[in-house]
Amino acid sequence: MVCAADISETELKPRLYSFRRCPYAIRARLAITVAGIDVEKIDIELKDKPPEMLAISPKGTVPVLQLPDGRVLDESLDIMLWALSIHDPQQWLQGRGETLVAHNDDEFKYFLDRYKYADRYTEFSLDYYREKATKFIADLDLLLNEHQFLIDNQTRFADMAIFPFVRQFAQVDKDWFYHSHYSAVIRWLDMMLTSELFISVMRK
Repeated sequence: MVCAADISETELKPRLYSFRRCPYAIRARLAITVAGIDVEKIDIELKDKPPEMLAISPKGTVPVLQLPDGRVLDESLDIMLWALSIHDPQQWLQGRGETLVAHNDDEFKYFLDRYKYADRYTEFSLDYYREKATKFIADLDLLLNEHQFLIDNQTRFADMAIFPFVRQFAQVDKDWFYHSHYSAVIRWLDMMLTSELFISVMRK
C-alpha cells in the first residue's frame, strides 16, 4: 500500500506534452489555463519526441494530455472540452461555433499549411494558396464587423480555438496581412495576441 504522502505532486497532475508554437497546442493550453487546472507541462522537440509520449500516443502529434487515471487525450479540441467541463469561468462553452471551428480545422488549415510552406507545395503559387486561405479570413471579418468577437461580444470557445491559426497565417507575411483590408480580423487578432492569457501560455 502506498500512502498519499509517498506520491509526488507531479504524479497527481495531468501531464501535458506541448510544443510552444503549435496552434493546436496553444489552444489546448489556453483552455487549461483559463480553467485554472494545474498540469505538468512538458515542452517537446518535434525532431526528438519523448518515447513516453509516443508510447501513449503513437501518432506523435501535440498536444497530448495524460490524466492521472491513465486516460489519454490527444486531440486539442478534446483537451479544451475536458478542461472547460471542469471549470469554465468565462463561459467559453456558450460559443462553441462548431461549424466555424470545423471550417478552420479542415479547409483553412489545409491551405494555411500550403501557404506557409509554398516552397514544398509547388503545384500552385504562394499567391494561390493565400487567396484560398483568405476566403476564411473574409468570413471571419464579416462576423467581426457584427460584434467584437466571433460569436458575440465576449471571447468564446470559437475565438480561442481559431485565433492561433489566424496568428500563424498572419506571420507568413506580416506586411501583406497588416496592409490588407481585413481590419476587423486585424483588430481581433491584435486583441487576442496582447491578452494576458495568451502571453501567459506563450512564456518559455
